[in-house]
Amino acid sequence: MGKVSAIIYIAVALLILFLISHSPKKHPNHSRHRRLKLRSSFSFSNPTHHEPVAFDPLVADIERRREDRQWEKQYLEHTHPEFVNDHAPGHESQPEWEDFMNAEDYLNDEDKFNVTNRLVMLFPKIDADPADGFVTENELTEWHLQQTAKEVLHRSMREMEVHDKNHDGFVSFAEYEPPSWVKNDNNSFGYDMGWWKEEHFNASDVNGDGLLNITEFNDFLHPSDSKSPKLLHWLCKEEVRERDTDRDGKVNFDEFFHGLFDLVRNYDEEDHNSSHLSHDSLESPARRLFSQLDKDGDRLLSEEELLPIIGKIHPSERYYAKQQADYIISQADSDKDGRLSLLEMIENPYVFYSAIFSEDEDDDDYEYHDEFR
Repeated sequence: MGKVSAIIYIAVALLILFLISHSPKKHPNHSRHRRLKLRSSFSFSNPTHHEPVAFDPLVADIERRREDRQWEKQYLEHTHPEFVNDHAPGHESQPEWEDFMNAEDYLNDEDKFNVTNRLVMLFPKIDADPADGFVTENELTEWHLQQTAKEVLHRSMREMEVHDKNHDGFVSFAEYEPPSWVKNDNNSFGYDMGWWKEEHFNASDVNGDGLLNITEFNDFLHPSDSKSPKLLHWLCKEEVRERDTDRDGKVNFDEFFHGLFDLVRNYDEEDHNSSHLSHDSLESPARRLFSQLDKDGDRLLSEEELLPIIGKIHPSERYYAKQQADYIISQADSDKDGRLSLLEMIENPYVFYSAIFSEDEDDDDYEYHDEFR
């Protein structure tokens, strides 16, 4: 069955490529004046901040290699500033920049990197459940999630190499130290909530051995994506600690309404059409949700009672992957059947590669690179 599907894909793809090659050059893919550019959006000052990963694994790999070089340079400046400031013979940044430009030239050479050919190759990998010749929102979501998981784990492994001082494959709390951006600014997001303190470390330590393996360390850096009940409970506890202005150990309605409810509402309402609703019109749905969460009826929310909405307060990568999938389908689904054919993908390549298209265009369709930043 797999061989038959592959043959069908190849036949359809060849037919589409033939038709495109003999049709007027009106598709966005052939507008080569729209130069593809590598992104430089990863924040070293806050590496846990969400950033979308490139749709194409090949582009993601190029950006990852570039980011690694930037990260190594910053790490060297932080740990061995004498090497950087001494300007040792032969130390030049130009070759690194030339590598970057060569990568961009590669992306803009149709003989080496042809967007249409890339989409044809990627289509059957995305159309996996079921492999029916169409890409659905769920399949696109899973695709983005897979690409993001690779990127997140790569960054976590890179961070772990820094903190694993004795190189035993584990990180102890004694080995770990908060990021410099946290240590230099105690008012940074997460510091007051204890995101870089021992309690957070211990909550990430699933087996309680005092050490974090790569899975636990990855959860430590990205708790909102963890499936560990221990870590999710810690997130709830930190939310109570952060929101509890009267210090009674729980969250009352006012504390819930002014902060937490907006986060939940923004998560639930993808179109955000109600963002301009008045304070009074929002209070009623807020009280309904508060009452649903308040299981013991004491008019206060405990750590345990926040658990049903903690995933909305701290959205996981799946939330962002679904946003990206929804956007792509809304832009490329020409016949509005809620799914994408290979032809629709080929006819709308900018939707998939707009994150690396030049920002010099005056077309609103090329604003996707700002959509999820």
